Amino acid sequence: MTAAAYDAVAVQYAEFAAGVWDKHPLERAVWAAFADSVRGRGPVADLGCGPGHLTAHLRALGLDAFGVDLSPAMVSLASAAHPDLRFEVGSMAALDLPDASLAGILSWYSVIHTPPAELPGYFAEFARTLAAGGHVLLGCFASRGEPPASFDHKVTTAYCWPLDELAGIAAAAGFAEVGRVYREPGAGERPLRHGSLLLRKP
Repeated sequence: MTAAAYDAVAVQYAEFAAGVWDKHPLERAVWAAFADSVRGRGPVADLGCGPGHLTAHLRALGLDAFGVDLSPAMVSLASAAHPDLRFEVGSMAALDLPDASLAGILSWYSVIHTPPAELPGYFAEFARTLAAGGHVLLGCFASRGEPPASFDHKVTTAYCWPLDELAGIAAAAGFAEVGRVYREPGAGERPLRHGSLLLRKP
């Protein structure tokens, strides 16, 4: 259902995503910190890469980055926009990657459509594919302590999470929290707080 929903709006989403985070220096700083943590250690997967804008940004930061997305239309747009980068259709719940093959994983607002009961399986897959010492950077809509709750996302149902609970799920999968950042919504954005978690596999 999520893949079909993003297929239907792929072109519009690509237009929206082009430069949308250029006005958020805090998020650029978080990506830079992630890049500093994994640079030179091996390949980095941008999971839920959409039209590939952040995959390209990771490459510009010096990472061996490639993108994976559930939506074939998004992967097609990403490949056309960035022909020098690798993109493939795939699910974060069952990645076609060997164990311990990644130095880093970017999951930027790409698990927001996952029902809460299914999320531990995603973190287990992150742990399987990430090498020891590797990092995950997760971005999401962050609640102010309330339990995970769904809301009417413009594409399909999404969830807002307390970062404490996400960090707990990550810890159960074997990850240690490195740090977290919150950002309040800007002008024209939904009245939802944004959050990011930087995690390390010991």
